[in-house]
Amino acid sequence: MQNILKVAKPVSVILTINIIVAVFFSQYVSAAMIGTEIVSEINGSREEAARNFVQGVMAREDVRNVLTKQGLDPVEVQARVDSLTDDEVIRLADQISHLPAGGDALGTILGIALIVFLVLLITDLLGYTDIFPFVKKTHR
Repeated sequence: MQNILKVAKPVSVILTINIIVAVFFSQYVSAAMIGTEIVSEINGSREEAARNFVQGVMAREDVRNVLTKQGLDPVEVQARVDSLTDDEVIRLADQISHLPAGGDALGTILGIALIVFLVLLITDLLGYTDIFPFVKKTHR
C-alpha cells in the first residue's frame, strides 16, 4: 500500500498541473447562427471566382487551339460555358484545377516503378529472391 501511495502522489500532482494549465490556456469558442445574406455572399463570391477562372482558361490561346483541333468552335464553347449554372461552373473549375499539368503519366510510371523496386528489395532482403547483388544474403 505504501508503494502505491508513493507512486500515486507524484502522478496526481502532475495530472493536477496539467488540468490547471489546460483550463487557463484553453480558448472559448462561441457559436452563433449566421444569416442567409452572409451565406449567399460567400457562395456568390465563390461562384464569381469560379466563373472568372473558367473564363480565363477559355481565353487562353493554347486552349482555343486544342478546341479547334478537336473540331469545336471556341465561340460556341464559350457560349456553353456562359450558360452553365453556378454549381456546374464551380465543379468545372475544381476539375480544371485538379488536372495534372502537362497531362503525361510520368508520375504514375515512376510511382509504379518505385513500388515494384521496393517489393523486390524487400523480398530480396527476406531471402525469397536473389535479384540485387548489393543486398547482403544470410544463408540459413
